[in-house]
Amino acid sequence: MVGRKGSWSLGRGAQESSPKEPAVTPERAAGFTLLEILLAVALIALLAASLITTSWHLIGDRPLTPEEIFWQASREARKAALKSEHEERLSFDGKEKNFVVTDGVATQKFPVPPARDLEIDFLPGQQGKSSVLIGGQLVDTRILPSVSFYADGTCLPFRVQFRSGGPARILSIDPWTCAPVISSSDTNP
Repeated sequence: MVGRKGSWSLGRGAQESSPKEPAVTPERAAGFTLLEILLAVALIALLAASLITTSWHLIGDRPLTPEEIFWQASREARKAALKSEHEERLSFDGKEKNFVVTDGVATQKFPVPPARDLEIDFLPGQQGKSSVLIGGQLVDTRILPSVSFYADGTCLPFRVQFRSGGPARILSIDPWTCAPVISSSDTNP
C-alpha cells in the first residue's frame, strides 16, 4: 500500500522502521524477561534454604552439656521405673564420666563428654549443716551415692551439683515431678 509522499504503509499495528532507528531484534534486546528473573529468584531461594538447613544440622550436632545428659538420664530412669514398676537408681561414675541408670539387674550408661575438672555430685534435698565454704564457694560435703526414681513417677528429693573449674551450679529437683525446682530468681527477668 502506498501512502503519502510515495512511502509504503505497513498496515495496521505494524511498526515502521526509519533509517535513523534500527528495528529491535532479539539479539539487541536489553534487560531480562520475567521468566529469567523468576528462575534467578527461585535459584537463590533454593540455595538459601540449603544453607540454612545445613547450618541448622551443624548447630544441632553440637555435643551435649553434662547438664543436658543428666536430664536425659533422669528421664530414662523415671520412664524405666514407671514401665517396670520397680525402683531405678541414678548415679554418676566419676572415673568413667557416665551417668548410670540401674534397677539392680540391667544397667544403662549415659557418657558425658570429656570436660576439664568436671565433678558431678548428688546432694540431699535440703541444704543443711554439711556445707563448707571452700575458696569462696559453698560446697556441700554430704554426698549421696545415688538417687532413686520410684514406680509411681516420683523421686527422692535431691540436688545435683555441677562443678568444672568455676563456681558450682546446683539444681534442686522436685520429688513429685522429678523436674527442676523454679526459684524466685528464675522467674524475675
